[in-house]
Amino acid sequence: MRTRFWRQRTNIISATLTLIASLLLTGCFANDEEDWNGKNISGLMPELEFDLINSQGESVSGEDYSGRVRMLFFGFTSCPDVCPTALQKLNQATSGLAPTLQDEVLTLFVSVDPKRDTPERLAKYVDFFGDNIVGLTGNEPQLRELAKRYRTTFGYDEPDPDGNYAVSHSSAIYVFDREGNPRLLIRPDLSGEEIRHDLVALIQEDS
Repeated sequence: MRTRFWRQRTNIISATLTLIASLLLTGCFANDEEDWNGKNISGLMPELEFDLINSQGESVSGEDYSGRVRMLFFGFTSCPDVCPTALQKLNQATSGLAPTLQDEVLTLFVSVDPKRDTPERLAKYVDFFGDNIVGLTGNEPQLRELAKRYRTTFGYDEPDPDGNYAVSHSSAIYVFDREGNPRLLIRPDLSGEEIRHDLVALIQEDS
């Protein structure tokens, strides 16, 4: 029950720290010419690829959103703190871009709570965080496969008598370029301004 949830949460935190540590160690041998604020993960992660449904209930793939810099974040709409904080920061970063650049960036919010997060609920949720954000979800096996692809995981607590339950997940944000190549891992401690700096650099690089 609660012990199981905290064990899952500890495992996710441990996995996230291991991921960051391994990327930092690998980065020691990389030629990182750009002064990024996020961690350069070029060549260290697979390209952006998925088959999910969007907040209109339509089947979509990673290719449907190609041509823009994309930020991938796992969460759920009932998340009390991590998700709204992260999405507000990403909205701050993108809304602060020059008007001509704002449509060059898209946030992909993947809900790992498909039981509660219907397309309709996702649509209402992402609308709070700007225009350039898409809500996505799928069945649990699809979500597990996608999380594993990017070296993360998620878990569910046992429901309380009212059917409510908590979901543990990573706070990592993955940034991909227009071609879907993995470029950056955004840490939770980065500011909206620091994230915006990296987004501008990626947009200009791909222009």
